Amino acid sequence: MKRFILILLAGAAAGAAGARDSAPVQGVVTKVIDGDTLVVQIAGKPPLDVRIKDIDAPEICQAHGPEAKKALEELALGKTASVVTSARDSFGRTIATLTIDGQSVGKRMVEDGHAWSVRFKYDRGPLVKQERQAKALNRGLHQQFGAQMPKDFRRSKGPCPKEP
Repeated sequence: MKRFILILLAGAAAGAAGARDSAPVQGVVTKVIDGDTLVVQIAGKPPLDVRIKDIDAPEICQAHGPEAKKALEELALGKTASVVTSARDSFGRTIATLTIDGQSVGKRMVEDGHAWSVRFKYDRGPLVKQERQAKALNRGLHQQFGAQMPKDFRRSKGPCPKEP
């Protein structure tokens, strides 16, 4: 029994260690999928589909979706990024913090009004301050009355059709 408990504790410790952010790696952003997802090419590795941590941008078929994608392209496409992996999502994408020229890409997308701070159960998320400022200044998607969060859009309209 003692051995079983030790094995469980060791497994829990290993799981907690695996939940930590990885060491930063450098790569070039080769493609932008939408306002919060892109592809990073790290030398000698397959392309990495990255979902930017802490943000939720409009769906590509949603109001302001194409503008959010364009803003992310202008910010990141073709540039070298530092990628710090946190987890994987249900679609198999890497969830990561992305930094370009010392600037957090996710934070910038929220500050410019092209994404919301990702929400947690009773929490408005880690970038709520930037989101409130963007809203107060009517930046990006906040210029539209009643801008709808992506999760609410998907709940009412379903997912966007896949591109051919």
